Amino acid sequence: MRAYQVVEFGPPSALRLAEVADLVPAADQILVDVAAAGINYPDVLVVSGHYQILPQRPFVPGKEIAGVVRAVGAGVRGFAPGDRVLSQLEHGAFAEQALVRPEDTFRLPDRLGFADATAMGLVYQTAYFALRDRASLQSGETVLVGGAAGGVGVAAIQLAKAFGARVLAAVRKPDQVDFVRACGADVVINVSGRDLREELRAQVLAATEGCGVDVVLDPVGAEFFGAALRALAWRGRLVVIGFVGGEIPSVKANYLLVKNISVSGLQWSDYRERMPQRVTDAQAEIFGLWESGALRPPATRAFAFDQLPAALELIGRGGIQGKAAVVFDRRS
Repeated sequence: MRAYQVVEFGPPSALRLAEVADLVPAADQILVDVAAAGINYPDVLVVSGHYQILPQRPFVPGKEIAGVVRAVGAGVRGFAPGDRVLSQLEHGAFAEQALVRPEDTFRLPDRLGFADATAMGLVYQTAYFALRDRASLQSGETVLVGGAAGGVGVAAIQLAKAFGARVLAAVRKPDQVDFVRACGADVVINVSGRDLREELRAQVLAATEGCGVDVVLDPVGAEFFGAALRALAWRGRLVVIGFVGGEIPSVKANYLLVKNISVSGLQWSDYRERMPQRVTDAQAEIFGLWESGALRPPATRAFAFDQLPAALELIGRGGIQGKAAVVFDRRS
């Protein structure tokens, strides 16, 4: 089979496309013929060597697949060859076959195609746990979503709306305004100005009758973090998801005390390892919301397998709205 390998860390162009042996499932493993592999910002960090979890090289990167079960190992229950599935994994997605664990694998709704399925997995799981678990979002509250035109941002907009919240979507580029509105945002916040510290808070206060927002989801870091912190309402909660803005910010603890606000972090992979049943239940709820029409993710941008390095370059510089995936020539 064909697979991309990280032999030396570097830019996406350093990925090596190789012919490697077909995979065989061991006990408690599922072998999947990959139809689509989700492309996410953490993949850029993995390839460059800057992610928190890095396997021994050479390895196949990629954290999310949709496809068809080819075979199951001894001890696997609940899955059989021919099943259409979505699965998350720590690495191994950017190949024509992948080995996954049953606890990380979910049957697809009948009407959900493979490429669009990858838009309903990792980014929606991340947004789900940020909103439900870390922020304890309640119906009627207001959420500010940073990086709102990205994969996690779109998922956060849609899930927050499905959970009964009002959503303010922060974007930098003019062409992102209509996009996030189409995804369900109630208000668009412009974060392209020179004085973000003052301008973000002013826009938020204007949109919330001077109250501020109850929840901030921050996948950006850098100057957005401090500006968003100032826009929180009393007892507001900010959830740190990532640092696509580059800089890792810090916070003075006395500011949290004075404003009665809190900051927490989310690393989704910990939920996968520590609370797999919670992840399974969350994915079932996400699929259920999609089937009911409460979630309407935009179409996934599809790339051919040989376009993966270029797609990762685009993801790295924020050049893709919503979700992207590598798509193989397989029927859905």
